[in-house]
Amino acid sequence: MKETFKTGLSQVRKFVVDKDRTIGFMGEDCRVYGTPEMIRDIEWTCRDLIFEHADPGEDSVGVKVSVVHSAPTPLGMDVSITVTVAEIDRSRVVFDISATDPLDTICTGQHERFVVDLDKTKQRLRGKSAKAAEAI
Repeated sequence: MKETFKTGLSQVRKFVVDKDRTIGFMGEDCRVYGTPEMIRDIEWTCRDLIFEHADPGEDSVGVKVSVVHSAPTPLGMDVSITVTVAEIDRSRVVFDISATDPLDTICTGQHERFVVDLDKTKQRLRGKSAKAAEAI
């Protein structure tokens, strides 16, 4: 990681809740921002902030999510996700999270990621795949 990556860094991602981000199981009149999609958007926002400060060959993986999805956001409404680096411990990064729509805070919590070396990660995954193939 570059020295520019420090606690307190923050990023805001804004978008409109489209149909792909909503739940459909309660019918068309009740389409709201789905929790799994919100978590995906949080993870990508955190990853993008890390990636801006990563050295070549580095990326990150999510390992823990703890959020409260406290208010519904209907289809078509704007959302802002704010992520702030709360803690850095070697390759472990913890983010404070909040998400809002124009009327409510819809989510608060934390997300944890690890910065990884891509080549080492690829080697590890190849090794695990080979062990899995041998077990079959």
